[in-house]
Amino acid sequence: MTELINILFNPLSNGIMTVLTGMSVVYWLFMFLMGDGVHLFDADADIDLHPTPDVTDVDGSHDIATEGGDHAHHHHTDTDANTEPGFFAKAMDYINVGKVPIMLIVTLFKFIGWIITIVSSLFIDVASWGIKSVLILIPVFIVTFILMHFLTKPLAKMFKSIGYNGEESHDFLGRMGKMRASIEGKKIGSAEFIIQQDPIRLNVVSHNGEKIGYGDDVIIVDESKDKKYYYVTKEITIDNI
Repeated sequence: MTELINILFNPLSNGIMTVLTGMSVVYWLFMFLMGDGVHLFDADADIDLHPTPDVTDVDGSHDIATEGGDHAHHHHTDTDANTEPGFFAKAMDYINVGKVPIMLIVTLFKFIGWIITIVSSLFIDVASWGIKSVLILIPVFIVTFILMHFLTKPLAKMFKSIGYNGEESHDFLGRMGKMRASIEGKKIGSAEFIIQQDPIRLNVVSHNGEKIGYGDDVIIVDESKDKKYYYVTKEITIDNI
């Protein structure tokens, strides 16, 4: 037993991953005891079968092409190079974020990283590195990230078969959040909203074309017909009245 505990917490890299994985275990135990975790796999859940809204971050802002100058109803979305998603969005798509519940992906990432870290410490004398043993986590995370692409593929297919389409079951209208880009006119930017205690980034456009700066508080007032982005306005506060 003592030897097992020593492997789990020594060297420091093992201890870090053991604690992180343990936190996820506690999270899932709490969720299932509360009854919330069961709904994750409930095929009969109330799910809106509309196409999944794009909840990924975007790299900067992009123009929306319009027809006939109708800004509110006719849109041409990300089919050209100007709307190419940023590196972060591509990375999240690589590990199927949006197709598999984010907390499940985080837990799986920690667990795989934990296993690789423990096994590597058995074959490499990482303990002799002292505090520098944490550096082993860099290649471990890179390998884990690559493996996650293949490990989440079957999960994505499974969740698709039961009707899971990301966060679309949430009603985003009326949600308040904070801008993570500056937008003006017909440009697409990103804003962060807290949904069920989880931060989610949505693609947004200024509702009336006014300039909305980075860090401004906004509220979602409408959704594009193709459900690719949301219209927002500045949230009215004492500071901007």
